[in-house]
Amino acid sequence: MNTIVEWVLDLMERIGGPGIALAIFLENVFPPIPSEVVLPLAGFTASQGKYSPVEAVLWATLGSVVGAMLLYGIGAALGMDRLRLIAKKMPLVDVADVDKADVWFDRHGPKAVFFGRFIPGVRSLISVPAGIDGMPVTTFLGYTTAGSLLWNSLFVTIGYQLGGRYHLVEQYMDPISKVVYALIIIAVLATIAWMARRAMSRRRDPDDYIDLETD
Repeated sequence: MNTIVEWVLDLMERIGGPGIALAIFLENVFPPIPSEVVLPLAGFTASQGKYSPVEAVLWATLGSVVGAMLLYGIGAALGMDRLRLIAKKMPLVDVADVDKADVWFDRHGPKAVFFGRFIPGVRSLISVPAGIDGMPVTTFLGYTTAGSLLWNSLFVTIGYQLGGRYHLVEQYMDPISKVVYALIIIAVLATIAWMARRAMSRRRDPDDYIDLETD
């Protein structure tokens, strides 16, 4: 983590605002680079007069949106039809599962994109299902920008106020992030366990199985 901090700090000091955008773009594409570290650093460098806090927030938001659009594009390139074909070949997964997720995202996608920007891990990956679902680009951009702007403003402001003590943000956020990641892992494992039980039940009672897959 110290290496990441040093690299991000050097990047921001060398090229200023664009360095923030690049760091946040990379944070979106590579979630192991936490924004909880990058954004307070941007606030700290703003407190040193490298740029204003507003500029730091705007550059960070630009990086967030560009990174999100890249992942959205990957999801759009995959598309729902290809995802259904992949689901047919995956053990434990039904095409019906994909369709149900698609229906859910049609109803709740904008809220998921907006609030997902505040959840570690989800913040980046939520862009992929938005692309797969075919969410209108303007809708995706609007909710992504709004959520990212709030998140970036909060942590840049905290870093600006803390100055040289910006590292305190990581100390407080790290346990929270670990809890969130643990909950995500538990949810994934629980889903896999449920799918495995479903598959076993179908093997025991094949006559009761109704194939809900669509061509």
